[in-house]
Amino acid sequence: MAEQVLKFYPQKPASRLESLGLWLRRHRGAIVAVQWLIVVFYSVLVVIPAFLPLPPDQAHIWDNLRLFAQFCFWGLWWPGVMIATVTLGRVWCGLFCPEGFISERVSRYGRGKALPRWLKWPGWPFIAFVGTTVYGQLVSVYEYPQAALLVLGGSTVAAVVIGLLYGREKRIWCRYLCPASGVFAVLAKIAPMHYKVDRAAWDRHEGEFEPVNCAPLVDVRRMTSAGECHACGRCAGQRDAVSLSWRSPFSEVLDPHNEAKTADAITLLFGVLGVATAAFQWTVSPWLLHIKLAVAEWLVENDHFALLSDDVPWWLLTHYPEANDLFTWLDGSLILAYLLLGGALIGSLLLIGTASASRLLRTPQLTWQRFSIALAPMAAASVILGLTMLTVTHLKAEHFWLGWLPWFRSTLLALGWLGSVTLALLLVARSGAGKARQLAAGLIMLWPPSLICTIWVLVFFVW
Repeated sequence: MAEQVLKFYPQKPASRLESLGLWLRRHRGAIVAVQWLIVVFYSVLVVIPAFLPLPPDQAHIWDNLRLFAQFCFWGLWWPGVMIATVTLGRVWCGLFCPEGFISERVSRYGRGKALPRWLKWPGWPFIAFVGTTVYGQLVSVYEYPQAALLVLGGSTVAAVVIGLLYGREKRIWCRYLCPASGVFAVLAKIAPMHYKVDRAAWDRHEGEFEPVNCAPLVDVRRMTSAGECHACGRCAGQRDAVSLSWRSPFSEVLDPHNEAKTADAITLLFGVLGVATAAFQWTVSPWLLHIKLAVAEWLVENDHFALLSDDVPWWLLTHYPEANDLFTWLDGSLILAYLLLGGALIGSLLLIGTASASRLLRTPQLTWQRFSIALAPMAAASVILGLTMLTVTHLKAEHFWLGWLPWFRSTLLALGWLGSVTLALLLVARSGAGKARQLAAGLIMLWPPSLICTIWVLVFFVW
């Protein structure tokens, strides 16, 4: 079988990166073994800490499993996954994600039902991302392993159910319903590494070839975007036309033949830069604190005490008396409103900028969706900054030296702003509009990344 597979690989000498892609295809067994190890590690860190007591005051991440699991998941795992996606594409999805791997494996024994029309709706990743983000904040998923087990374990159970119902050795959950899929799809668009498909070479290839089992159901022959590709390497060398390659991080967004999808644009504006940004900063927002105090004072003065009750189940709102951490109904209501309304406000302000630039230029391929996706570098910087706030919290508790932190944050903000502005100006320059309109559109596109930068400056250096 190995010889039969190998004969379909390209005969020409491969670059080192292309050779890496071919190596991934040839060594599926080793990759599967690594994935099983990750599943075991993931299961231990998700399940066991949920049944352990609160760590004592003198506990450290290296001698307490609860703290170690929190640091692994929220201090290392999520920031690392986002950094990997921006630089390498969706390698986490294709090579390491335990949830996707489990869903694909159990689908071998599933019913293989036809996919219903409702499941293919492109808006599900955005809805799932917003729902998971908001719910995670309400139950303090970052601080308590019980909440982490509920959120992460619930997502895994849902992935297994979908795998058992639909598809055969496919990742239906990952393609259509995964809460992180929409975020990964947007960030992977600016990854400098991707699987390049030479359509002409594919079409002129003659002879037999082994079909590719593309788990996320990508049409490899027509694949032009890294957003849907899971970078697993299974199609590397296929028909002498698919190769792991370097590219400009701007090339996909600038390519007029690469569709700028509305679902991706909405996820970026209202999800990654909207709700997620509000979720990262509500705990330090003086605005939310002032609103809470004013509302609480009004409730007390008018003898309305129901919203001030903290008799709430832990799976609905944070309720851990042993840690003296209890959300009232008022807390939950205000957090929910802050995340949804704040996310909608940020997203709308960003949309005004991208839509105005597009309308000014009146160029068919320069839609508001494409200008929105041009904000991907700023979105990458924003989500990495937000997630590393948790990393910093753990490092502070362990008394690590963090004198480098302001420089790191300032540099990342500057890179995100510069990347988005450069990408937007390159798009503007491709318009056939007059110089005055191009200048106006360019100035307008300074607004969206500058708004996000301003929010983070408030969080890190003002509040």
